[in-house]
Amino acid sequence: MNRIFDLTGKVAIVTGGNGGIGLGIAEGLGQAGAKLAIIGRNAKKSQAAAKELSKQTGSEPLLLTADVAKPGEVNAAIQAITEHYGRIDILFNNAGINIRKPPQTISLEEWHTVMDINLTGAFLMSQAVYAAMKQAGGGKIINIGSMTSIFGASFAVAYASSKGGIVQLTKSLALAWAADNIQVNAILPGWFETELTQRARTEVSGLYERVLARIPTGRWAQPNDIAGTAIWLASPASDYVTGIAVPVDGGYTSSL
Repeated sequence: MNRIFDLTGKVAIVTGGNGGIGLGIAEGLGQAGAKLAIIGRNAKKSQAAAKELSKQTGSEPLLLTADVAKPGEVNAAIQAITEHYGRIDILFNNAGINIRKPPQTISLEEWHTVMDINLTGAFLMSQAVYAAMKQAGGGKIINIGSMTSIFGASFAVAYASSKGGIVQLTKSLALAWAADNIQVNAILPGWFETELTQRARTEVSGLYERVLARIPTGRWAQPNDIAGTAIWLASPASDYVTGIAVPVDGGYTSSL
């Protein structure tokens, strides 16, 4: 592997890294040489993911059970990672949920649940790793947005709002921490075959067919389709790239 894409010796955190896009990211980072810490809320799911990651990357990830919307749990997880690995170099804020309802029927509690995990959680995690990254001389924070960072979604108002916020959080942190050599960028995944979108296809009639008709590459993405972009943004290859949001969507956003 070209050295500018080599993550050997780097410590990477992936929230929600026990399934879907997060697992695809973790596999890519591990194959590029990174030491992995996976944060998730479902310990059993994380254990299953660890077996897959060990098979794909040849090393065991550190597993932590935490809710990224709770500051105490976030801080405890970061402390555990720092004690285990001695440093933190890369953070992927991937943890997210969706509640699909018409906006007039979503409750304030449901709104807060989505915003707290998707947006506030990304802020709390970023804030928590800042000191370790600064001490290491720099770092990479990559926030996972969505096509709804660009487009509205009548059936997912809270989710779309949180993912729009992810792009602005990315830009603001990039500006705030550029002098600390911390690059902050976002990936906007298109339509991936995951547990989350499988539910969407069940709940939103005709979604799969409408989306497929607009994707120039003619297929929904698989979780490993995100790995290359993840490695690039986590590696020295992107040291002069900060504050951007990169669609990984098979051409969806370029299509009429």
